[in-house]
Amino acid sequence: MKEYYKIGEISKIYGIGRDSLMYYEEIGILKPFRDKNGYRMYSISDIWRLNLIKELRSLNFSMKKIKEYLDDRNIETTNKILNEEINLIDEKIRELVNYKESINKRLDSINNVINDSNLNEINVVYIHKRKALKLNADIKKDEDVDFLIQKLQKEYEDRFNILGNNNIGAVFNLEKIKQGIFNEFKSVFCFLEDDEEIYNIVVDEGYYVTLTYKGSYKNNKEHINKMLDFISSNKYEIIKEPIEIYKIDIHETGIVEEFITEIQIPIKINTKKMS
Repeated sequence: MKEYYKIGEISKIYGIGRDSLMYYEEIGILKPFRDKNGYRMYSISDIWRLNLIKELRSLNFSMKKIKEYLDDRNIETTNKILNEEINLIDEKIRELVNYKESINKRLDSINNVINDSNLNEINVVYIHKRKALKLNADIKKDEDVDFLIQKLQKEYEDRFNILGNNNIGAVFNLEKIKQGIFNEFKSVFCFLEDDEEIYNIVVDEGYYVTLTYKGSYKNNKEHINKMLDFISSNKYEIIKEPIEIYKIDIHETGIVEEFITEIQIPIKINTKKMS
């Protein structure tokens, strides 16, 4: 067995680039000497260090941590560094479990919308107050909604997902609806869990006239007019701007016919009449 190896041999044996080997030398982990021709020569001492470097790097230890360990290596520090890695692995497992739960929740959300939506039925429902993140804007094109939702997500440091989220929507411009314009909005939003601590609006609880439909947003006019007729015939009063919630949209499917949208119009009613 050779006592010394050139940089090219070490690079080939360990699959480590020359730049990495020279970086290890620069930070003092490896200490090759120069032969009479100026070539770097690596000793047996460098070999066992490379063995440890390769293994510790596979465990995701930083070079700073590896250098500290190599400079002060004993049973106690070996046990300590391996226990640190166990803790890191446990943390990654928790992160992966949480991520898996998030994906399962999104899958359940999609399937629940598909299986449980009563399409084209007008209902009057009481909805409790809802926390939300909201971004105001003058929206005159459907394409602007997606852009603003992305902006809202970024502004709040990705506090909500988009894929499989059936709590994202937009607030209609009620004055425009009265003028017969059904594709202009005042804001976008995302409803949050009740225990969420970061939000910028709470939507008041109350009665809503709701309708869920399938297909293109171009059908908004037909469905909203149907809802307005229902509100008028029952002598309800619209108290705030209607909203639409994208239960299934472009993020889940490229087939417009598979889109599922819910419209909610907040109303004031005679509660005695409801009973």
